[in-house]
Amino acid sequence: MNDSPMFNILELRNVSKTFPGVKALENVHFELRPGEIHALMGENGAGKSTFIKIITGVYQPDSGDVFLSGTKVSIKNPLDAQALGIAAIYQHVTCFPDITVAENIFMGHEKTAGPFGRVDWKTMNREAAKLLKQLDAQFDCRAEMGSLSVAQQQIVEIAKALSANAQIIIMDEPTAALSNQECEDLYRITIGLRDKGVSVIFISHRFEDIYRLANRVTVFRDGKYIKTWNMADVVEHDLVVAMVGREIVQFFPRRDVQPGEEVFRVENLSRTGFFRDINFSVCKGEIVALTGLVGAGRTEVCDTIYGVASYDSGSMYLDGKKLPQVNPSQAIAAGIGFLPEDRLKQGLVLRWEIAKNISLPALEKFIRYGMVDTKEENRQAGETAGRLGVKAVSVHDRVSTLSGGNQQKVIVAKLLGHDMKLIILDEPTKGVDVGAKTAIYEIMNDLVKMGYGIIMVSSEMPEVLGMSDRIVVMRYGRVTGTFNTKDADQTMILKAAMQTSDPAQGGK
Repeated sequence: MNDSPMFNILELRNVSKTFPGVKALENVHFELRPGEIHALMGENGAGKSTFIKIITGVYQPDSGDVFLSGTKVSIKNPLDAQALGIAAIYQHVTCFPDITVAENIFMGHEKTAGPFGRVDWKTMNREAAKLLKQLDAQFDCRAEMGSLSVAQQQIVEIAKALSANAQIIIMDEPTAALSNQECEDLYRITIGLRDKGVSVIFISHRFEDIYRLANRVTVFRDGKYIKTWNMADVVEHDLVVAMVGREIVQFFPRRDVQPGEEVFRVENLSRTGFFRDINFSVCKGEIVALTGLVGAGRTEVCDTIYGVASYDSGSMYLDGKKLPQVNPSQAIAAGIGFLPEDRLKQGLVLRWEIAKNISLPALEKFIRYGMVDTKEENRQAGETAGRLGVKAVSVHDRVSTLSGGNQQKVIVAKLLGHDMKLIILDEPTKGVDVGAKTAIYEIMNDLVKMGYGIIMVSSEMPEVLGMSDRIVVMRYGRVTGTFNTKDADQTMILKAAMQTSDPAQGGK
């Protein structure tokens, strides 16, 4: 990489964008050099998404200028951006799942031949295969897009950008849904792009991503530019303070809650092909972390407790009483709440208002003479949303307009709208910024003070050690270790998570 280029390949000067009631960007500037990976960080709501959409032509700025290689440009739509060599890869890949990888790669600029411009399938498949080979992809260009994993779909999106000769690639939270190995593969590909002269804007909440990849990092806060650093000159503390605008003295808030009597227990719970002989309990006012490597079976256990899937053998007890097989509606009625890992697909109705999402699990409380008492529904939803610090103009805002951290808070608010005893939080801080993480941790502390029992599924070791009272470690569908957090350390947990022998056979 050239650290002192003659010009910036991309530059935004004093760019502003306002929506009704919201100043999304205010006099923002940003510089991207040829052949560099420039990280962009900021809390949810900092203006990162608006920034991307201005560069890709989805939005036009109200004021300010955009320059490419020193020349002022006007990017009126996404086709303009593509023609200028700009491409974006999003956390939630937008693709056509029912057609082939090659067709997705060349969508909008298909290879054609002959006087009638027919699609040249042979050339298109050959060129697609060549692009995938450059990226060391281990799948065929004729595979159906919907059959690929999220990580593989992201590789296809990168191939698509390269097929259009993109010189600027924006990656928006690309590692949020990936395993550790898939992250390593993405790091390798991204560094390879940089080494070939492609410039990358890498947006992430994960400090590991930033330190592994970036040459420089810029922070936005509340729609404003804060500062840009060379990675060699910045530490994590500086970035956190820049993002949240204050010192975070205690990242994992302390709590003085003594766990009470047992509220939930599973005994020898088994589901063929997913997990077997699972045993653990949760007390009132206690957080039990369920952790392990990807594929350990943690989410599958939680799905089964909540009634998304049925179990084959074993027992579940709530408040000392044996629970029969339940479906989600029955689980809610019994007092079990669930915050799923994929909040967009499983946790929210994005087109609905905040109030309707919050009240949905307890809708029967608002039925008066066969009609929904919307006034009371809105009042209670507003109180709950306010308690959790949901940032919105009103409870009538659509959930789709909220940042990721605020969407996560709305799901928690849904759980509090019903009389719950046990709350399952599956990766509660995944994909949210450092400020929102701290807010969610404080909410969890408030919940245990109120006597709720919490099962927290997490892949983040600091979170597991910082927030739980007890830790249950799983590998390949079995419990391989149970620890009191005060007696545990990272080495002990990783050893249990990577245990190769069958615990039922006495392996160590």
